Amino acid sequence: MAEIVNLRQMRKKKARQDKEKTADANRLKFGRTKAERKQTEAEAKLEAKKLDQQKLDKD
Repeated sequence: MAEIVNLRQMRKKKARQDKEKTADANRLKFGRTKAERKQTEAEAKLEAKKLDQQKLDKD
């Protein structure tokens, strides 16, 4: 025989799981210190500068 489940409880459980996934994503995106953000920005600028230096001029 099949297991009887309460649909209201299952919906709430799924909603909690979805909120937790969103919270995890936000922690990764926004949960960094100012120093970490500056470091990442500096690394991105350096990579862009290196890439620009390697471009060939089209004359």
